[in-house]
Amino acid sequence: MTLVAATYTVALRYTRTVQTELYFSTTAVCITEVIKLFFSVGILAKESGSLARLVTSLKENVFGSPKELLKLSVPSLVYALQNNMAFVALSNLDAAVYQVTYQLKIPCTALCTVLMLKRTLSKLQWFSVFMLCGGVTLVQWEPAQATKVQVEQNPWLGFGAIAVAVLCSGFAGVYFEKVLKSSDTSLWVRNIQMYLSGIAVTLFGVYVSDGAQVLEKGFFYGYTHYVWFVIFLASVGGLYTSIVVKYTDNIMKGFSAAAAIVLSTVASVILFGLQLTTTFSVGAFLVCISIYFYGLPRQDTTKIQPAEAKSSKERLDTV
Repeated sequence: MTLVAATYTVALRYTRTVQTELYFSTTAVCITEVIKLFFSVGILAKESGSLARLVTSLKENVFGSPKELLKLSVPSLVYALQNNMAFVALSNLDAAVYQVTYQLKIPCTALCTVLMLKRTLSKLQWFSVFMLCGGVTLVQWEPAQATKVQVEQNPWLGFGAIAVAVLCSGFAGVYFEKVLKSSDTSLWVRNIQMYLSGIAVTLFGVYVSDGAQVLEKGFFYGYTHYVWFVIFLASVGGLYTSIVVKYTDNIMKGFSAAAAIVLSTVASVILFGLQLTTTFSVGAFLVCISIYFYGLPRQDTTKIQPAEAKSSKERLDTV
């Protein structure tokens, strides 16, 4: 998870700054949805055990449930917007600045979780949220500067794109979790429903944003091996989170996110000549610490601890 997240950020930054014919980011997002759909169908086929069961599951849960497809079109639309904003942000910001600032998705997700899922957060988690905001503020106060990247950039556009991506990430993630946990439908069935809607949404985005240029230059204009590598990483990245959560825990996930920031920063120093400032370094450190604190498990106070139970029993015997 760490390697995919860090590599994706740096590779995407490279494809948006290298001096070649620039590809259409909207088409890359669309291809990503197609690849994720094929991955999900393949995993569902393995879960089903046979082709007949796979076909039956698709008929009942996908093609025979238009309401469910419509329900999953909401996160599809939001995720499509988020992915396009990531391309805009990394076209105008260095990978390290993007990686750190993008962690604002955590407080946004926390707020959506409280409002939409009616959950509560511990004091430590809220403290980590405010620490995260402070770290991101330091990163933006005096951002790191790259010397090797000689392309025109608009930092304000980049930060604006990150703000939109953060809001999209928080809302879509919580919305999808609510849909997923409201029924016993397989995760991969839900993914197929969402990716089918996502393909339709992203194709519409290609038509609206770059329709004329795509017709003139071609759908795969500007694609190189590096662009296909970025698309592959984005496709895998859309699927690995559920696997990581299933086989590890939130502490490991927090370490992974923090490690991805460090790796992206080191790679940006080597590849793009990133010059780190003191405020950026302090801000990045606060972000990493806050992610770790936020992922710490809360103590379950609904159950009596064995020691407390024994003490209560002894006091009862004494009485």
